[in-house]
Amino acid sequence: MASIFFKPKPVTSIAPDWYEKMLAAVAAILFVIVIVALVKGQADWARVPRGVRLHLATIMIALVLTPYMLLRPRGTPIHRLLGKAWVIAMVATAAISLFVRYSNPGHFSFIHILSVFVLIMAPRVWLTARAHNVAGHRGTVRGLVTGALIVAGYFTLLETRLLGHWLFG
Repeated sequence: MASIFFKPKPVTSIAPDWYEKMLAAVAAILFVIVIVALVKGQADWARVPRGVRLHLATIMIALVLTPYMLLRPRGTPIHRLLGKAWVIAMVATAAISLFVRYSNPGHFSFIHILSVFVLIMAPRVWLTARAHNVAGHRGTVRGLVTGALIVAGYFTLLETRLLGHWLFG
């Protein structure tokens, strides 16, 4: 079923390559940046809506797990367990974000397209792993980390967004 999205190329090694090492490093840096922003914005926490706090909590789980998942041995019981937690965190983050509409009050914004993409693709991470489709699994994880964590994370650091305001304001 998972191969309906694309025909996977044979994988010669499941060890992390340069791109996965780079994604792990960027995710770790983004995690630290978000922690710094949260500390700097501590005085405003009481005014932050519950949906935004839940969104931040679930994305922090995904961010902290990402480097571990990308750099540690794959296929182990702990990798499978933490992988399920990562997928759940990504799905929860995307689902919660559909209710966060503060930058475009009452309406969806362009970023919500990414939320729908995550809701569609995150289950594919699990399905390709179960099917032992290493190339499909690896490609899906890379795509989600790149788009849903790194690129989306970058845009949350703009000064017009909450974390960016706390970080640079």
